[in-house]
Amino acid sequence: MAYYGFSPYISVGKRLANGKKKMEQLRKKGLDVQPIEIQGRKITRTFWGEAWCEHLENFSDYSNRLPRGRTYVRNGSVCHLEINKGRINAYVSGSDLYKLEIKIKPLAASRWKEIKKQSAGQIGSLLELLQGKLSKQVMEIVTNQKTGLFPSPKEITLGCDCPDWANMCKHVAAVLYGIGARFDQQPELLFVLRGVDHNDLISADVQIPKGKSKRRQLSGDLSDVFGIELDEAPQTGKTPKPKASPKKKSSSIKKKPLSPGKIANQKTKPKTIRPTGKSVTRLRKRFEMNLSQFARLVGVSAKTISNWENQPERLTLRPESLEALTRVNMLDKTQAWEHL
Repeated sequence: MAYYGFSPYISVGKRLANGKKKMEQLRKKGLDVQPIEIQGRKITRTFWGEAWCEHLENFSDYSNRLPRGRTYVRNGSVCHLEINKGRINAYVSGSDLYKLEIKIKPLAASRWKEIKKQSAGQIGSLLELLQGKLSKQVMEIVTNQKTGLFPSPKEITLGCDCPDWANMCKHVAAVLYGIGARFDQQPELLFVLRGVDHNDLISADVQIPKGKSKRRQLSGDLSDVFGIELDEAPQTGKTPKPKASPKKKSSSIKKKPLSPGKIANQKTKPKTIRPTGKSVTRLRKRFEMNLSQFARLVGVSAKTISNWENQPERLTLRPESLEALTRVNMLDKTQAWEHL
C-alpha cells in the first residue's frame, strides 16, 4: 500500500455500513445497484461460475494475488458489479468506497468461429450442454485456456482507484471472484462480456427426439443452462386445457410470457401480494425458477428481478409490474411453467 504509516483500523462491520450508505446515495442519483451476495463459504456453485474462477486461478500472474479477494467477496464488500460488453464496472467497500473498471477485449472472430465449428461437430455433447450436463468434450472446448471462451490476462485491463500500488489489489481480486458469482445467476453475461452471440451456438446442427418441436426443445433447455430469454415459435395442435373448477370452467391459459398488458384474464379474485424483495424471492422459489425464467413469466428483465429481490424495503412498482406480480401469484407451479 502507498502509505507512509499505518492507516487507521476500521472494522468490517463499519466498512460495510459506510459502503452501504454511500451506495444508497449513488442509487438515489440513478445508479442501478447490483451487489454480489454470497451464501455460505463457497463462492461459485455452477459450471460457468466455477470455470471462470478456475480459469483465472490457473494463470501464475493471478494465482498469488486472487486469494486476497476471497474474504472481501464473501463478506459482501462488492457493493455493485455490472457486466457489459467488454467492460465490468464495480464498487467495493474497503477503507473507503472504491470504484473499479475492468476492461476485457472481445473474443477474436477467428476464435469464436473455431468454437462454433468444434461444437457443431459434437452433436451429443451440445445437447448435453443445452441441458446443463456438460460432457468432457464440450468442457474442453469452452474452457480451453488458449482457445476457449474465457479471457487471458493479456486480454484484461484492471483498474481501481484505491491507493494500493499493486496491479491487482484485493478490491480487483474480489470483483474477479464476484464475476464468477454473477455467472452462477446469469451465465448469459459471459457471452455479453466477450461480445459474441449465443444464438450462434444454438443454431448448431443438433438432433431433436421425434415428436418434439425443435424450437420448443431449445428454448426450454437454454433457459436452464444459459438463462437466455427466447421467443417461442407458434405451437401447432391443440393447447392443453386447464382443469375445470367444480362450478365454472377456468379460462384457458395461453402459453405466452406474462408480459404487462397481455396477462391471461382470471375470474378468480386476485391474491394480494405485498411487493417486497423477500416476497418476490419467495414467489420465484415457489415455482423453483431461476432469475431469467421468473423474469420471462413476469414480463421484465432478469436484471429487474434481481434489483427487486435486493431491495430491503417495500417496492414501489409501476402499475403494470404490480399487476403482473398479482396475476403470477394466482398461479400454481404447473400453471407457471406452462407459460414459459
